[in-house]
Amino acid sequence: MSTLVRASELAQRIVVTYAGEDVAQIKDVVYAANGGQIGAFTLAGRGLFAGPLKVGLPWAAVVGIGQDAVIIESEDVLVPLAELFDATDGPVSSGKADILKSEVLTDAGTALGRVSDVIIGIGDTQGGQADVVGYQIDPAETLGRGKLPLLIPLPDTLSASGEHLMVPAAAANYLSDNLAGFGSAIDAFRSQLGGAS
Repeated sequence: MSTLVRASELAQRIVVTYAGEDVAQIKDVVYAANGGQIGAFTLAGRGLFAGPLKVGLPWAAVVGIGQDAVIIESEDVLVPLAELFDATDGPVSSGKADILKSEVLTDAGTALGRVSDVIIGIGDTQGGQADVVGYQIDPAETLGRGKLPLLIPLPDTLSASGEHLMVPAAAANYLSDNLAGFGSAIDAFRSQLGGAS
């Protein structure tokens, strides 16, 4: 993975074409059915009174993501929302409502905190995967880490039941408060899990 970004930072970024046309802005992230990848984005019009659009942007059509904009070839890559949801095999979440505020527990039963954002790893190539690689959590008081948000890496697969997200106990050893160094924590955590098999 080359770039880590918070899902909340993608919301409201403008969508522009190669020709420089400002066509929309990101409204929500639509996760694929397994919840581990971005499938698409829902869109809103630009301007003070603009509302949701009836088209969306499949992740595979994104050419690049910059600090302020998401780049596409042309408006022709936008698809009707019904098609978009069929292509993602039924979204886990339109927006992050199903994930945010969920409690993160280790498989040993330790409460780590509640999800306040989703960390996405974006690959180097156009149409490459955009994976959910971690969560930003508001730490549980029992961690003794204060109230500042922490980042927790995720394994390649994740268990979820109702309002709880389950992670291996080892994930607690890789908590970070810094997005810049978080990629190393993810790699080390996943490497440890791979070596434990």
